[in-house]
Amino acid sequence: MPLTNEQAEQGARFLHSMRDQVARAVIGQTAVIEESLLALTAAGHVLIEGVPGLGKTLLVRAIAKTFDGAFARIQFTPDLMPSDVTGHSIYDMASGSFNTRRGPVFTNLLLADEINRAPAKTQAALLEVMQEQQVTLDGQTHALAPPFMVLATQNPVEQEGTYPLPEAQLDRFLFKVRIAYPTLEDEVALTRAVTEGRTGDTLAIDAVQTLVKPQAVLTLQQMAAQVALEPQVMDYAVRIVRATRDFAGIAAGAGSRGGIALVRAARAAALLSGRPHATPDDVKRVALPALRHRVRPAPELEIEGRDADALLTALLESVAAPRQ
Repeated sequence: MPLTNEQAEQGARFLHSMRDQVARAVIGQTAVIEESLLALTAAGHVLIEGVPGLGKTLLVRAIAKTFDGAFARIQFTPDLMPSDVTGHSIYDMASGSFNTRRGPVFTNLLLADEINRAPAKTQAALLEVMQEQQVTLDGQTHALAPPFMVLATQNPVEQEGTYPLPEAQLDRFLFKVRIAYPTLEDEVALTRAVTEGRTGDTLAIDAVQTLVKPQAVLTLQQMAAQVALEPQVMDYAVRIVRATRDFAGIAAGAGSRGGIALVRAARAAALLSGRPHATPDDVKRVALPALRHRVRPAPELEIEGRDADALLTALLESVAAPRQ
């Protein structure tokens, strides 16, 4: 059933309220907040890339508080085992049976901090969880309570002792979001918020208000799925993805999940704008976070400093958008 104008406006008001509440704790970083909320609305996962100390944990905790969601954090380390992520069974000598101890993935918002510090077998433990929203322990399948979202972080600067994420896992993330240093004004406000009348150096989320329960987020996701998308807009999204496969300077293009991600995210972007239909501009708006981790620039261009964002920006200019 297509979304009405009134429903789209209602969804936009809710998203704007969530964004404003998160901004009470996360000073600056407006684009990061919006892109994270778009991914949540599209029922997707986010890989956040940035140096330590820019508020990634604070962002996840603040989003969780807006809808009274459960929050869990895993600090990925080289000795982290898959069972530390998903859970395991423990033999109870008193009862003579095995009891299942659920891991931290049984939550609403999971922060996988520095995910590239764990070896591939531990990173892969998240694959089934992210794709199927379920965990298999000792042959038994345990479904996760929706909504469920993984926000993983990685440091782009420090490479020693890290394990690059395999492409199969990168493809599971709807967005790759880059979090940069704050502006001077935002950093002054951040420093003031942490140092005035407080001990320690931790930003609290006390100012963030809980707006709704987790069920409201599921309703929001259903609304985004009902946003209308004309065939020509769908065709435009797929043509962008196909263009990455033979565009000059891109060594490896995006797979079919790239087009699916563009469409899902464009619908969420339309809802954020209060419209019941998605446009080519919505597709362009989400193209960089949806595709930057799905393409690989040619080595010679990386040496010259041309990254995936620069190539995708040029690609978007070369693909003709349909007329409205």
